[in-house]
Amino acid sequence: MPSPTASPAQTSDSKPQPSSFLRILRNYRFPLFILAGVAIGAIIGLVFGERATVIKPFGTLFINMMFTLVVPLVFFSIASAVAGMPSAARLGKIMGSMLGVFAVTGIIASIVMVAALRIFNATDGVQVEMQEPENVEDVGSIGDQLVQTVVVDDFSKILSAEHMLALIVFAVIVGFATSRIGDAGKPFAQFLNSGTEVFLKFTSIVMYYAPIGLGAYFAALIGDLGSQLVGDYVRAFLVYYPVAIAYFILAFTFYSFLAGGRRGVSRFWGNILEPTAISLGTSSSVAAIPANLRAGEKIGVPRDIRETIVPIGATIHMEGSSLSAILKIAFLFAVFQRDFFTLENILIAIAVALLAGMVMAGIPSGGFIGELMIITLYGFPAAALPIIQIIGTVIDPPATTVNSVGDQASSMMVARILDGKDWMDKADEDDHDSVPYAQ
Repeated sequence: MPSPTASPAQTSDSKPQPSSFLRILRNYRFPLFILAGVAIGAIIGLVFGERATVIKPFGTLFINMMFTLVVPLVFFSIASAVAGMPSAARLGKIMGSMLGVFAVTGIIASIVMVAALRIFNATDGVQVEMQEPENVEDVGSIGDQLVQTVVVDDFSKILSAEHMLALIVFAVIVGFATSRIGDAGKPFAQFLNSGTEVFLKFTSIVMYYAPIGLGAYFAALIGDLGSQLVGDYVRAFLVYYPVAIAYFILAFTFYSFLAGGRRGVSRFWGNILEPTAISLGTSSSVAAIPANLRAGEKIGVPRDIRETIVPIGATIHMEGSSLSAILKIAFLFAVFQRDFFTLENILIAIAVALLAGMVMAGIPSGGFIGELMIITLYGFPAAALPIIQIIGTVIDPPATTVNSVGDQASSMMVARILDGKDWMDKADEDDHDSVPYAQ
């Protein structure tokens, strides 16, 4: 036993430090368990095919739990963050910077896919047999859908993940109203903060089941989609997955470097495994919100920024959807033997991808409306609808992962814009102190 006066060197000699590999296993053991569960599930799906769907209920159990807790978590986290902001100007700056970052990253993602398609001639010789869709859903006018984006006609509908953007708007207004009434709002602000902590802990409890739940869900997903990965659809698969993976690694490394230099890159990749696994396994950015919020806290993103941008980004920030929109458009051009690579068509495609990724994604039936918009804008027949629906289904897991992880990278860049190059240090200090109540 070392004496109280033993030197640090002597003490460290008596207790050998674990190797780097063991430290990695210890620090990232839970995200690695989740990734292992997803990988095992994928193997089961590939080996057993449609028979793997028998274990889907174990995955559905996890998915349903995540969607059950995400509504109160989003409400409490956003409302408490807005209530704790020192001024309305801070909220305005966050929202403005967020929309600017979302637009820029969406455009970059679209250009990346255009370049990949051009370089590799990925759609040359595509031939797909088309069938007229039996039933085309009537989703109403664009104006009606945009109204449903931000409001619902009954309070009970707010309490649903299907109206997430309306819930976010409601939470922002509740938080703002709480901050505006001074001392009378302090007890309610404390309730909102307490609710946030409760549902974050609720999330951590549910996550113990994640490796099993995600593995079962992913096995059923791969088993069900295996039959669709045939013919020319394989080409869409082979184009999108490498591009999405390259964008995931290179673009997010670049964005995190812009946000925080080498330290930002290290913190980003050191904490993003769990949101990556959740979004990949569930194909849902919303389901990954709790994991993304925890990752943002560990990275050092200020609380008001991460608790505003991550939930909003889950509904209106879709870099992966921008990548897929360009692929769908180019695929249809190839099917109908039209030239996609003209300046006019490319510029329109980028605009459509941005609209589909930032606006349509946040409204009810938004994905369907985005696909209809592609068809009608370019004058394709209704028979083209099943083509892009199948493509969307096949590439949904990596698209969702890019969408979700992109929210975290965007929150880091917004923190850099608003709080300067030392934003991580400021966030570390703020998270250990109580958030000042807004007057």
